Amino acid sequence: MSINIGIDVGGTFTDVACFDTKIRKLFVTKVPSTPENQAIGFKRGLEKIIKMTGYKPEDIASISHGTTVGTNAIIERKGAKVGIITTKGFEDTLVIGRQKRSDMYDLFIEPETPIFLCPRSRVMGITERLKSNGDILIECSKEEIEIAVDRLVNEKEVESIAVCYLFSFLNPDHEKQTKEIISEKYPHIRVSLSSIIDPRFREYERLCLTVFDAYIGPVIENYLMDIQKKILEYGVKAKLQIMQSRGGITGSDTVLEKAISTILSGPAAGVVGCSFFAQVAGEKDLITMDMGGTSCDASLIQDGRPVLGMDGKVEKYPLRLPMLDVATIGAGGGGIAWIDEAGGLRVGPISAGANPGPACYNLGSIQPTVTDASLLLGYLNPHYFAGGEFDLKLDLAEQSTSDKIGKILQVDVIEAALGIHRIVNSKMADQIRLITVGKGQDPRKFALVAIGGAGPVHAGKVAEELNIKRIVMPIAPGVISAFGLLVADIEHEHAKTFVINAAEANPNIITKIYKELDVICSKKMEKDGIPLSKTKKEHKSEMRYVGQSYEIEVSIGSERFTSKSIEEAVEKFHLGHEKIYGHYDSKSPVEFVSFRAVHAYSPKKPSLSEIYIGGALSDAKKGQRDAYFEKNKSPIKTPIYDRWLLPTDAKIIGPAIIEQVDTTTVIYPKHEAHMDKYGNLIIDIS
Repeated sequence: MSINIGIDVGGTFTDVACFDTKIRKLFVTKVPSTPENQAIGFKRGLEKIIKMTGYKPEDIASISHGTTVGTNAIIERKGAKVGIITTKGFEDTLVIGRQKRSDMYDLFIEPETPIFLCPRSRVMGITERLKSNGDILIECSKEEIEIAVDRLVNEKEVESIAVCYLFSFLNPDHEKQTKEIISEKYPHIRVSLSSIIDPRFREYERLCLTVFDAYIGPVIENYLMDIQKKILEYGVKAKLQIMQSRGGITGSDTVLEKAISTILSGPAAGVVGCSFFAQVAGEKDLITMDMGGTSCDASLIQDGRPVLGMDGKVEKYPLRLPMLDVATIGAGGGGIAWIDEAGGLRVGPISAGANPGPACYNLGSIQPTVTDASLLLGYLNPHYFAGGEFDLKLDLAEQSTSDKIGKILQVDVIEAALGIHRIVNSKMADQIRLITVGKGQDPRKFALVAIGGAGPVHAGKVAEELNIKRIVMPIAPGVISAFGLLVADIEHEHAKTFVINAAEANPNIITKIYKELDVICSKKMEKDGIPLSKTKKEHKSEMRYVGQSYEIEVSIGSERFTSKSIEEAVEKFHLGHEKIYGHYDSKSPVEFVSFRAVHAYSPKKPSLSEIYIGGALSDAKKGQRDAYFEKNKSPIKTPIYDRWLLPTDAKIIGPAIIEQVDTTTVIYPKHEAHMDKYGNLIIDIS
C-alpha cells in the first residue's frame, strides 16, 4: 500500500487529492457533488482518482475525508428528532438561553436560542441533584428515568436523546446511569452525554453543544456507515479517517463518539492545507480565502499556526467547541446575482449549488451567477472548466445575465459581469476585515492565500482592496482542502472544569487532572492505532481575572505541573490579556477555570520540492483570449498559461490567465507572478 487519498465534499464540487509515497507524486481531480446523498459523490471521486492514476483500491494506505454533512443538517433543519433529559427545575434552560440580542434595533428579532433542536414538549426533568462540588445531594431514580425515556421514545418518537444534568461536568455518574438505562431498553436510540461532549461549566452552552451533538449524531452516523460500506465494497482496506473542527483527523469510529466535532470539518481541512504551504513558501502570517462554489471561508494563520477559537457559533447559536477560527459568507462561484427592491445589484447569499448550478452549466438554471460573470469576462476557459468536467455555455451565461441584470439596469452584459465581480470581491474583503481589523490585526501585514475553485480568480482584486502586497497560490489551490487531509495530524483533546485561584492552586491536584485527561486522549490514540511513544502531548488551561466572565487559553506544557508552572501560566495569561484587550493588571488575582490536554501524532509530510517539476515558458503558453478588466474599456488579448508547465525562474506580468485542472488563476494588470521551487505561484502587487 503506497498511496494516501483525501476527499473533501463541498457544496458544488467534491475534491480529491492522491499522493504516492513511493514515487512522491501528487494527483488531483474533481467531480460534481451530489447534495441528495454526498456519499455518492464521495465514491465517484474515489473511483475517478483510482482510474486516473492506474492504482488499485487495495493500494490505498490511508483515506481521509472532510465533510459538511453535519453543517448542512443544521442549516437545512434536517437533523434527528431529539429529546432532552435534564435536572428537574432546569427544563427551560434551552428556551431561556442568555437573553442576548445580536441586533438590538431589530423590532422583529427571532429567538436567539436553538429551540428548533428540541421544543419544550420533548424536555423531561428528573429528580436528581449534585452539589456544586460534584457530591451527590439527591440520587437519580431508575423508575423516573424509565418513565421519561418511555414517553420520549414511544409518545414523542425521538431518535436521539441529550442528557445534561446540573454539575455533571464534576461528577458524570448520574449521566452514565441514565445512558445505561436508555441503551438497555432502547439500544437503537443515540445518547449524547454532556459530561462527554462538553464537561465544562455554564449550563446553557453545555446543553446547547450536547443537543447539537444529539441532533446531527444520527445523520453523521448514517452517512459514515454508508461511506464505509461503499469503500469496503470497492475493495479499500484502509480505515476511514475524518477531519475534525480543530484541524486534526481521527478514525470514523472515534469521531462518532462526538459527532459535533465534525461541524467545521471541510473548511478546517482547507486551513490546514494552507498552513502547510505557507510554511514551505516562507510565509508565517497569512489570511486564507477559500472560495468554492457555494461559500467563502476566511481565516488567519499567525506564526505558522492556524488561529484556534474556543467559542464558535453555528448561525447565531453558541457552539463551545475548539475549532479553527473560520468566518463564512455566502459568496461562492455559484452565488446568484439579483436585483433588490431598490434596484440595486446584489450577489448571494443564495447559491445555485451543484445542481442546477450556474446558467452556463446548461442544467436548467436561468439565474446568473459569479461563475457566469467570470466566463463572460473571459477569465474561464469554457472547454477546460474543472479539467473539462463541464463544457460551459457562453450563450446561456450571456442570456441569463442580460435578462436578469443587464436589461433591468440598462447596461451591457460585460458591465453587468464586472459589477457582479466588484460586489462579490467587496463582500469577501469585508469578511476579511472582520477577522483582521475587527480583532486588532492589520491585513496589510499578512499575505493572502487564495484557494478553492473560485478563490484564485478573485484574489487579485480582493488583495488590492485590502492593500495586501503578496498572494500565495498553493500548487493545487482548487483542491487544497483535499490536500490538507493528507498533511493533517491525528489529534485528540479533552477538557475538564476546575475553578481555583492561582494563588491557592495545588500543583499536585492539577497534575492529577492532567493525568486523567491524558489517559482519555491516550485511549483515543490507541483506538486510532497510534503508538503512544510517537504522540506529542500539550497541556493548556483557560484562565481569567477573578470576576471576569470569559477566559483566555494559555499553553502550560506537558511536564509535571509545579509551583513554577503556576507562576509561568499567570505571566502568560497577563501577556495574552494585553495582546487581546490592550491592557493587563498584574496585581489582580487570576484563577484557573478549565484544563485541557491535546495529544497529536504528525505523519510524514509530502516533500513538495519533489512534487513540482515545471517546464519552459514557451511550452507553458497555451494561447490567448479576450478578457475584460475595467469598465468601458476594450478587451485585452490575454496570454493563457498551463500552471504545471511554468518554470520557476520566469516572471509573468499581468494581465495573464493561468489554467490548471482544479482552478483558474487571474493575474490582473500590473500584478507580477512567478513560481517558487515548491510549486507555489507567488503574486506580488505593487
